[in-house]
Amino acid sequence: MSSIIYNEVEKEIMKDKNLPKIYPGDTIRVHFQIIEGERKRTQIFEGIVIAIKNSGVSKTIMIRKISFGIGVERIFPLYSPKISKIKIIKKGKVRRAKLYYLRDIIGQKGTRIKEKSSKTKKVANKKAGRSGEKANSDNK
Repeated sequence: MSSIIYNEVEKEIMKDKNLPKIYPGDTIRVHFQIIEGERKRTQIFEGIVIAIKNSGVSKTIMIRKISFGIGVERIFPLYSPKISKIKIIKKGKVRRAKLYYLRDIIGQKGTRIKEKSSKTKKVANKKAGRSGEKANSDNK
């Protein structure tokens, strides 16, 4: 009985929050609210998703960024009311669910992740008659 009620409440909470599909390797920007005394402000944390844990309302994402040469990791509960917006900057192409190996790699070039190519862009370019950058440079 209690599990049925819990599932209904969980569905309502998840329905209210409109979140994009997030996968490990994606570079995302999280806007979250911070309360300092009486003031509220929105802070932005941008980095690579290195892990996704749990499911349902308790789903969390771990984001890693390099700030002034130091690696910073932060865990965000996805359905927290403090998160105002999540925006996907790049879709990453990775072959693992947990990207903890990025912790050991030093430097910006080592932590780069290949970007997924979207099929919609390729289809749009074909319909427009463009087959890459050479076609664009000829038009100029």
